[in-house]
Order: sequence, then C-alpha cells, then structure tokens
Amino acid sequence: MRLDKFICDSIGLTRSQAGKAIRQGLVTLNDKKVKQAALQVIDNDVVCLDGAQLQLIGLRYFMLHKPDGYVCSTDDPDHPTVFMLLDEPLLDRLHTVGRLDLDTTGLVLITDDGQWSHRISSPKHHVAKTYRAWTADPIPASAVQQFADGVMLRNEKNLTLPAELKIIGECEALLTIQEGRYHQVKRMFAAIGNKVVQLHREKIGGVQLPDDLAVGEYRELSAEQLHLLQIK
Repeated sequence: MRLDKFICDSIGLTRSQAGKAIRQGLVTLNDKKVKQAALQVIDNDVVCLDGAQLQLIGLRYFMLHKPDGYVCSTDDPDHPTVFMLLDEPLLDRLHTVGRLDLDTTGLVLITDDGQWSHRISSPKHHVAKTYRAWTADPIPASAVQQFADGVMLRNEKNLTLPAELKIIGECEALLTIQEGRYHQVKRMFAAIGNKVVQLHREKIGGVQLPDDLAVGEYRELSAEQLHLLQIK
C-alpha cells in the first residue's frame, strides 16, 4: 500500500493532506524520515505522523441502542443523527444497516463493510427482525393468523411474507418479519385497522439487543454475534 494511502486509511486525511504532511517531513517509516508519498508500506512497517504511530483501521461492526428522536442518516438539518452518539474515527465511512424511523427505538447495526450490510438488508436473504409494538387499540387474537398468512399493505401489489405475531398484552405484541418494506410494521397493523403508537426493535437475525446496553450507547459486535449474522 502506498504511504499516502496508508495515512489516509489510518486517520482519515485526504490524499493531498497526507502528501503535504509527507513533504513537510512529518512522517517517518521505520524511524526514518521519508518524503516520498509513493513509498510502499508492508506488514510490520511502522509509520508515524508527527511522532504518533499510525495503524490501519479494519472493518468495524457495531450495535447501537437507538433513542427516540434520532435519524439513521449521516446528516439531517432538523434532527440529531445516530452518528452523533459514536466516538469513533473516520465516522464518514460508517453507515447503518437499514434504518429505523425517527420515533422508533432499539437495535441498529452500524458498519463500514458494505458487502456485509447489503447481505443483511437485502430482501432476498429474508433476515428476521423482531419488533415490540404498542398499539392504540387491543390486538385481536385473529391477527396472529392474519399476519402468518400475509396482509396486503396499502399501495402494494403483493401480500407481506408470513410474519410471526406474539400477543404479549392487550395492546402489546412482538412481531417478527422477514422483509423490510417501508414502515412495514406500522403499515401491517394499519392494514388490520389498528395503529402503532410505539415501536422498538429488539432483534436482528440471531442478535438480541442486550439488556445492559443503555439507550444511546453502542458497542462492538462480538465474534459470536458476527457469526450469528453470517449471511451467505
């Protein structure tokens, strides 16, 4: 890898900024001052910028407990974004795996691995997502079979895929869906004449939102959790 690219990938400088630092004599390679941006950096080489050793940042995988009122985008003129909750370098390289609505809370996956996020969010892979929904009106027992059979959403041409509904309380249920249509959970309840007043995502694939991950906090996915999210 070129020296200037190594610096860019380590701390997020632009190629021109990295080149300028090299020309100014601020960069050492294996304790020797260098001024050639095209020098190759190989395994075990030590690169320092202004005396601080640099290390490449590998692919990153996080889970976040999204609060109400935050958007899952990198920039929004009207609302705070989930990326404001992260204390990570090279934030501009991270993205959410799918999105939650502004008023929906719960589990959000964040990564800079585009292929991984595509496999999880792609409709053809049918990765299960479980939501806890609170509704304005009581949920009838018949809704369990209705959701299992699939419901027709407004302005759609096909029924939803079979979904698993577990009624927890009169106006509370767990719903597991295999796809991710626009506002799907809210629209499914609307299709049976009810309204979701609060929505919380608890699980993606085999990964559950931990009880000890407070609202607004995040952490790296463990090796076990990454294994649970392997999609071929």
